[in-house]
Amino acid sequence: MSHMLNSTTKSGDNPSLLSQAETDALLEAVSEQLDLETFDTNDHQLLKQMVECLGDSRGMVRLRVAETLGEIGESATPFLLAALANHPNVVVRRASAKTLTIIADPTAVPDLVHALLNDEDTVVKGSSVGALARTGEAAVPLLLDILASPEHPESTKGHAAWALAFIGAEGKKYLYQSITSDSAVVRSAVVGAIAKIAQESPEEEAAFRTLVNALCDPDENVRCEAASVLGNLTYQPAIPNLVQLLHQPQWESRKAAALALMKIGEACSKDAVQRTAILDSLQTALTQEPEIAVQGVIKLAISQIEKTSIL
Repeated sequence: MSHMLNSTTKSGDNPSLLSQAETDALLEAVSEQLDLETFDTNDHQLLKQMVECLGDSRGMVRLRVAETLGEIGESATPFLLAALANHPNVVVRRASAKTLTIIADPTAVPDLVHALLNDEDTVVKGSSVGALARTGEAAVPLLLDILASPEHPESTKGHAAWALAFIGAEGKKYLYQSITSDSAVVRSAVVGAIAKIAQESPEEEAAFRTLVNALCDPDENVRCEAASVLGNLTYQPAIPNLVQLLHQPQWESRKAAALALMKIGEACSKDAVQRTAILDSLQTALTQEPEIAVQGVIKLAISQIEKTSIL
C-alpha cells in the first residue's frame, strides 16, 4: 500500500505536475487507507499533494478530492488555508474554500475572513463566506465586525449578512447583544438573522420580541427590515406596532408597514376581528397618506385582505 502511494506522488519536485492517471491512483490509494483507517494524518507531504489535486482540470475529480479531504478533516485545514491564501491557481483557491466548507473547522475563521476581504476572485469570496456560514458560532464576531466597519463595500457586507442569517440560532448569543449596536447596518443584518431564528423556533419569544422592538429603531432601513420579516412570519401580535408604523414620518416605513399588514391580514382571513382591525387601520391611514406610492400600496393591501376574506 505505502509503496503504491509513494510511487504515485513522485512526478518531479513540483507536486502540481501530477498527471491525471497519477491523481486517480493517488485518490484510490488515499481512499483505501481511509477505509482501512490506516491513513497517516501526519504525512504533511501527502496532504499538500492532495490539496494540489484540487487544481485538476476535471470537475468530478476535484469534487472527489474535496470530499476525501473533508473525510480527512481538520488535519487538512492548515494546507487548505495555505492554498487559499497563496496559491497562484484560482481553481485551487476556490476548491480549497469549498473544501473548508465541508470541514467547518473554527480555526479557519480568520483566514476565511481574510480571503473574503482580500481575494480578487468573486468565487473565492463567495466560497469563503459559505465556509464561514457553515462554521457557525465561531464566525459570528468577525462577521459582525465586517458589518460594523465603514471600510468594506456593500457587496462584502451583503455576504456577511447572508452568513449571519444562515448561522441563525447558533449565533444567537451574539445576535441578541448586537441588536443595540451603534451601527445601523449591524442592526439590520441582525434583524434578518433573528428572523430565521423566529421562523425555525416559533417558541423563541425573545426573537419575536426583538423584531417587534426593532419597529421603533431610529434607522429607517432597520424598521423596514423588521416590518418585512414580521409580515413574512405573519406574526399577529405585531399588528398594533405595525399600525403605529403606518403613521411614521418616513414614507418607506409606512410602505413597509402596509405590506406587512397585508400579509398578516391575508393569513388571518378567518379571524374576523383581526381582519377588521387591520382593514380599519389601513383605511384610516389611506385618508391621511400624502405619498401617492404609499397610497397605492395601502389600496393593494386593503384589496388583497378583502379578497381573501371573501374566499
